[in-house]
Amino acid sequence: MKRFTLAAAAIALLLAPGAWAQDRLEPAGKWTAHQVGNAATPPMGWNSWNAFRTEVDEAKVMGAAQKLVDTGLAKLGYRYVNIDDGWWLKRRKSDGRMVIRTQIFPSAQPKNKKADTTFRPFTDKLHSMGLKAGIYSDAGYNACSQAYDLHSPNLPEGDTAERSVGLYGHVDQDIALYFKEWGFDYIKVDACGLNVYGPDREIVAKYQYQPFSPLIDSLSIGRTKVDEVKAIYADIGAAIARHNPDGDYVFSICNWGTSDVRSWGNDVGNLWRTSGDITPTWSRMLHTFDSAATRALYARPGAWNDPDMLFVGHGDFDANHLTEAKSHFSLWAMINAPLLIGYDLRDAPQSLIDIWGNAGLVRVNQDSGGNQAVLVHDTDDVQIFVKTLSDSNTKAVAVFNRGIADADIVVTAEHLKLAGGQEIKLTNLWTGEMTTFRDESSFKVKARETLVFEAAGPRALANGLYLSEIPGRLHVAEDGIVTPKPDPTVHQMISPWGASTRGGGERVSYAGWGGAQADGTPFGQMLQVAGQKFGSGIGVLSNSRMEVKAGKAFTRFEAWVGVDDSGRTDGQRVTFIVYGDGRKLGETGELVYGTAAVPLSFDITGVEVVELVAKSATEEQVVTWGDARLTK
Repeated sequence: MKRFTLAAAAIALLLAPGAWAQDRLEPAGKWTAHQVGNAATPPMGWNSWNAFRTEVDEAKVMGAAQKLVDTGLAKLGYRYVNIDDGWWLKRRKSDGRMVIRTQIFPSAQPKNKKADTTFRPFTDKLHSMGLKAGIYSDAGYNACSQAYDLHSPNLPEGDTAERSVGLYGHVDQDIALYFKEWGFDYIKVDACGLNVYGPDREIVAKYQYQPFSPLIDSLSIGRTKVDEVKAIYADIGAAIARHNPDGDYVFSICNWGTSDVRSWGNDVGNLWRTSGDITPTWSRMLHTFDSAATRALYARPGAWNDPDMLFVGHGDFDANHLTEAKSHFSLWAMINAPLLIGYDLRDAPQSLIDIWGNAGLVRVNQDSGGNQAVLVHDTDDVQIFVKTLSDSNTKAVAVFNRGIADADIVVTAEHLKLAGGQEIKLTNLWTGEMTTFRDESSFKVKARETLVFEAAGPRALANGLYLSEIPGRLHVAEDGIVTPKPDPTVHQMISPWGASTRGGGERVSYAGWGGAQADGTPFGQMLQVAGQKFGSGIGVLSNSRMEVKAGKAFTRFEAWVGVDDSGRTDGQRVTFIVYGDGRKLGETGELVYGTAAVPLSFDITGVEVVELVAKSATEEQVVTWGDARLTK
């Protein structure tokens, strides 16, 4: 089966051992991060899936849209109204055109019976309300519902070809239809078609689906054809950009954290799922949250980690569990997750409207700086996240009690990178209460509760910014990972998919272990070089290159660099190099484990992009850019 052979081959060549090291570490001389689409801040809105699965219809969708407007949620930024799986009737055999199920979307039925079904009246109505319209598809031949929602009345109908409703083989045709002709603004592209319709699957023979040899193994990174999956999504992304020359669109990649999407999602789409599907349970929420919470350096304006849609209103997050519901919403707001409501808004109680409508938390999520909150204190029981807002003098801080008992939690000026001994003002974003403290403040936090504050006070670094404060200004162009490894820090739970406690339990599966981290090493240790500790900095592997958007606003770059004490002790040599707009500013000699940290200080007056390179002859040495900062 021919699958984007040239694109996949090109990517494979670039990633081949021995072909990558030198070229990938050469300075670009510019900001190379993906900047297409309309997602300067995380998308906000409503999606039909968590409320209705495939039991979606026009009345339900338009009812949600009207409620967004009537409640004022639309004015807060909830503008995307997204149809998920279940809208399609079939693919017409004569010309491959998609046909809408007009029984559930009656406005799609043309007045002239010989004309084509069209979503244009539907999208025009949403646009007239000041909203945006989203649609759903799959990267393969078939969608997820055709494997997992077999009792649904809204499955595609017809023979094998007619029920092949995914994008595969029809990318340009379908994308042109959805965006150019029908007027959609957002598309979510699933990946069931790439992994559950293999020729040996019973479901394929029983329902006569067109077989597709799997590219994704959800439990094995090594068995997943990462390059081919990336090539397919890149082809879709290119088609979306081609048919939206004004750039007013959002491309949501939904391959559930597989295929090492952490490393390439921000080069292809505007958001990418970091985990399997969320369910309305506390344990599963922790799982999806963890998959994105330590990936701050891989997200920025235009490109966002996506731990899946909000389940506020259901199960453990319903109107009888407002503590949990507020925590769920708070955490998504802090890590710049898309805020997509998944509830039947027509009957939403005011207590839930008040959660989605918390203007302070929405402001934190939508802050133009695009800095995902950084984890500054981490245990299995308690976590503290801090996010630098765009004015740089204000922080948002979330104090999260993951446990089952109340906890006394101390927040310090050091956590916030604000000056000790100076007055710090706190505003509780749930209650509006205002308090002050100087060096530290203690809070009693209930089980499963998350307190969120805005904190304002003099900065610890008065004349600049630590790089770990501004992940939205960083692009990890290369992170030094050669062989993707599963991340063991993601919360594991009893399987929500019916396996219960059969077998050995859910195992680590999402790649990302060893990725660049703010204020910690790639493997979760404190930053330390030859015994010298750094409370701030960037931890990364050698053979890495990071771009920093200085924006001509600073005069110096400074850091202490060296091989981290958690690294290899085998004498592997690392050289640190700093570039400004492609011009080498300076470099260290070759440093080895145990060498004292070397101070760097370079003039970056007028520099747009600073590039930080760490080179070694072999792979995976842990290195530290201690106290790395931009100053004036």
